[in-house]
Amino acid sequence: MRSDRALRFAADNRARFLAELEHFLRYPSISSQPDRRNDAKRCATWLAKHLKAVGMPRVRVVQTRGNPIVFASRHRGRCYPTVLIYGHYDVLPGEPIQEWRTPPFEPTLIGNKLFARGASDDKGQLFIHIKAVESYLATEGSLPVNVKFLFEGGEEIGSPDLNRFVIRNRKALQADAAVISDTRMIGPNRPAISYAQRGGLRANLEIIGSDHDLHSGNFGGTVLNPAQALCEMIAKMHDDRGRVAIPGFYTDVRGWSEAEREFMDRNGPSDEEILNDAGVDLEWGERGFTAYERTTIRPALTINSLTSGHQGTGGKSIIPARATAKLSFRLVPNQQPAEVGRLFRDYITKLTPQQVRSSVRTFAPIAPAILDRKHPAITAAVTAYQKSFGNKPVFIRSGGSIPVARTFQEQLGIPVALMGFGLPEDNIHAPNENLDLSNFGKGIETSIWYLALAANLPQVNPARDSKLHSHHFGH
Repeated sequence: MRSDRALRFAADNRARFLAELEHFLRYPSISSQPDRRNDAKRCATWLAKHLKAVGMPRVRVVQTRGNPIVFASRHRGRCYPTVLIYGHYDVLPGEPIQEWRTPPFEPTLIGNKLFARGASDDKGQLFIHIKAVESYLATEGSLPVNVKFLFEGGEEIGSPDLNRFVIRNRKALQADAAVISDTRMIGPNRPAISYAQRGGLRANLEIIGSDHDLHSGNFGGTVLNPAQALCEMIAKMHDDRGRVAIPGFYTDVRGWSEAEREFMDRNGPSDEEILNDAGVDLEWGERGFTAYERTTIRPALTINSLTSGHQGTGGKSIIPARATAKLSFRLVPNQQPAEVGRLFRDYITKLTPQQVRSSVRTFAPIAPAILDRKHPAITAAVTAYQKSFGNKPVFIRSGGSIPVARTFQEQLGIPVALMGFGLPEDNIHAPNENLDLSNFGKGIETSIWYLALAANLPQVNPARDSKLHSHHFGH
């Protein structure tokens, strides 16, 4: 099928595509805040209507225990390969609001960058594929392949409903390859394909003293402060070599050959580039590894927040009743989230002073994922990038976690192409998140090329019937 007319359509309609993306970004679909559930539902409803409008004939908004899942499909025929495109419409909170140049949910174009929460992670990137499909349908009336869209509203909280959804609906989700655009390139016009993702686990730790705040004058010096106890315990999470100090934490960590490490050194970012992206001067962490290796093939424990006592303006002379910490683990093959959670709980029990009580909750487990760089679904992505960006993409590991990548591998048995269009300077998970409009345009071109090239993918099950109405979607 020709792609030149679809490419011209995409170029001619770039301004409209951008306006539609801005509308999409105005929904504060924050999955971590229960009071935003209605906003997430409104966002899912808008997304479903938009998919219908661009030419997807079968669209469903599936209710889950959390935010809805949006599913859409267009079936050309049994003899054509099927591509499953995943994205997430949920976003992180905008706080701290005062650090944004513009309000996080009022998309603003400054120069060649669109500023808004979700612009790069992940509304902007998933929208790239919708616009590629629209460009084909508007010019050719059909697609080179069967296409299925799967957009969830809980990725930023560990995709608690998605695995169950995929397991219950394997038949309806059958495909020959999956495409996920929720990663980044290594720089402008330097495309990259991620071939490995770290896993993850989140934990909440609470230290409890009295059943109420105490006057620091009456009790200071005789009652152990939960905030002090928490800080002392947190200080024992790492040793002086930058290693996680939890006993047994590294037992299952897979080692890598010198050949793999040399491949990473040739293709990955330098220590200087990583520190530059972070805006810091000096590195920290486990000795014997580069910054790139520490953030990809080595596990990590991060303290995400510490909270205790008076948070308002002015002082308050108290010993707080409670202190809490939110932590996250990044895990590597062959670490198992459940085992890491057990080791962490045991270590906290050992560290907890007798004068206070501790409570641990672990959640959002994610298994690491490794992808086959030589699969035709991945080589098609390489060619698609070359045609749109003019440069061959490099293969890099990612320090982040995309839960659904491992789910698609295990439950659907299909390869996953991680085709990112973000940039290191997009400020994802931070104030002033933005999307480079050049990447938005070239991303649509790349997706158009990928759909054309995917027509030659080997089929897992050529005789299947992928019509949506023949399957039950449980939740």
